[in-house]
Amino acid sequence: MEGNHNSTPKDYYKILEVEYDATDEKIRLNYRKLALKWHPDKHKGDSSVTAKFQEINEAYNVLIDLDKRFEYDITGIYEIDKYTLREYLARFKGMILTCNGLGIPHTSIWTQQLRETNEYADDEKG
Repeated sequence: MEGNHNSTPKDYYKILEVEYDATDEKIRLNYRKLALKWHPDKHKGDSSVTAKFQEINEAYNVLIDLDKRFEYDITGIYEIDKYTLREYLARFKGMILTCNGLGIPHTSIWTQQLRETNEYADDEKG
């Protein structure tokens, strides 16, 4: 069953050629650009182009919907071995930023350390 890419999880961010923390606006812009580029009408019914176009639409429909995107970010199967460290950190940044939504208080040790760092920086200026 090699070559059956239906079982491989899709990285919607890579399909739309956007960063993992892309804004809705950036997602919309890239979607429009790619949808125009891969529109079946432009490629005289080439079936691989039609499949690519459907994949772009599928990715857009998930990433542009806040709830679906959040769900995808949490439950998506990550091909971690294929990520660079930078991509990996960017991929999970959304989850880190939404930790408060998961019940982690703002007074975490990280927040405390950031405050202390900022206060120290302010003292240096004065």
